[in-house]
Amino acid sequence: MTVTAEQGYEIWSERYDADPNPLLALETRVLLPRLGDLAQKIVIDAASGTGRWMSIASAMGAHAFGIDSSPRMLAMAARKTALCGRLIQGDLRALPFRSGFADLALCSFALSYLPFAAGAFGELARVSRRMIVSDLHPSAMLKGWKRSFHSGGKTWNIDHYYHGRGDLEQTARAAHMRLEWTIEAAFDLPELVHFEAAGKRMLFEDAARTPALFAASWIREECA
Repeated sequence: MTVTAEQGYEIWSERYDADPNPLLALETRVLLPRLGDLAQKIVIDAASGTGRWMSIASAMGAHAFGIDSSPRMLAMAARKTALCGRLIQGDLRALPFRSGFADLALCSFALSYLPFAAGAFGELARVSRRMIVSDLHPSAMLKGWKRSFHSGGKTWNIDHYYHGRGDLEQTARAAHMRLEWTIEAAFDLPELVHFEAAGKRMLFEDAARTPALFAASWIREECA
């Protein structure tokens, strides 16, 4: 059954942190060394879900904020009591922060849930001096990979959209953001345990032959 991102994450929220997720494991592995020193920095975890990057940034000494459209995902994040005071329900396309508020905005696997990414991308550029965006790799999308989960004996596919890199680069230039780096990463041995935990060991070798993650960092030009 196919659902919107809002519907899907409301259903998935109770199991989200417990379910094995190779994509999130891969993203954490490759992005964590790229974050830099976050001590005393202001960090926005945009489309924060249950607060994974918010938690990581806080542990690194940042003043972290999380914003998400799903009340149930935010409720799960709030159970991590140290985070509850900085969780906001809101829309990526209208972030409730002043321009230049944050040192870093992270947007993990969320832009492809929007039919048009430019509005949210522009908002991330507006509120932060540096932004890191990750998503399912275009090669994986073209190969037919689904954003899906299991709950209540059903498989739920979350509707998602393809956004070309050129579209994001055009929006970044308009917002005076300069590309710092890009990453294209495939599953490797560290993610095998997550395939095994999900009962999908037999899919690992084939999945590892396709880039699974695309991530990029942009810096405001006057701060570069």
